[in-house]
Amino acid sequence: MEEIKIFVPASVANVSCGFDVLGFCLEPIGDVMGIRKIKTPGVKISKITGQKLPLDIKKNVAGVAAQAILSECPSSFGFEIEIHKNIKAGSGIGSSAASAAGAVYGINQLIGKPFSTHDLIQFAMEGEGLASGSPHADNVAPVLLGGFTLVRSMSPVDVIKLPFPTELKAIVLHPKIELKTMHAREILKKNISLKKAVTQWGNLAAFISALYTEDFDLMSRSLVDEIVEPMRSILIPEFEEVKKSAMRAGALGFGISGSGPSVFSLANGIQNANVIASAMRSSIDKIGIDFEIHISTINNQGIKIISSK
Repeated sequence: MEEIKIFVPASVANVSCGFDVLGFCLEPIGDVMGIRKIKTPGVKISKITGQKLPLDIKKNVAGVAAQAILSECPSSFGFEIEIHKNIKAGSGIGSSAASAAGAVYGINQLIGKPFSTHDLIQFAMEGEGLASGSPHADNVAPVLLGGFTLVRSMSPVDVIKLPFPTELKAIVLHPKIELKTMHAREILKKNISLKKAVTQWGNLAAFISALYTEDFDLMSRSLVDEIVEPMRSILIPEFEEVKKSAMRAGALGFGISGSGPSVFSLANGIQNANVIASAMRSSIDKIGIDFEIHISTINNQGIKIISSK
């Protein structure tokens, strides 16, 4: 294989009760990346469309992630990367994760797949470190593995892919403002009370149980964020109003996607998802802000190969 073209999906991290450890992969939204072998060793980012991002491999998450995998598996040839961004930077649905995960996935394919998909998480995390100030896997893991993922440990990297009900749908609303992950992390408290921590652990454990048992009522009771949402929600336009409209329309839960400003709801079935999406759209329409809204199945595959040769 000399070159590969891939679709790299967006993702939702944290999922209310699982800050930095829980995430899931979306279906209709994603970037397209092309990676090809070149004679000169090393990594080159030759083209980026859709977003103004640096071509310098030391300042681009794809370049940093690509260098990370090649440091573990040196190659006599190099790699040229093209990135066609459909996921807006700072949108909260894993723009940097898509670039980092796509780079390591494509290079791994071109060098004969010496690493498992799980192994690739650690390399993609290095790119995330550039974007947010610290490596984390809650976006790159579902992008690489598909579906819902739980990050049990960062050192060593230990990620579990979780089952989920096929009826589960996600509604993602992206207000067209930028909120950088690094800045959204800076406002978080370094310490939390034991009471809040215990409540959050209980919600996370219950939500994972609900995924296994397909218990939508338990899922709804568990989608509560005691720690991050109270601080980050003030950065998102009309957060409380949109949340109220979604919950009144029958959402299982509502929360911030990653660091925001995108928000998400989960729904049981496509009919409920359509009703919830309409309610969310009507609520944010009132303030006259540009936005996008997407209804998505849970993408159980993750990155998809479009073509190769």
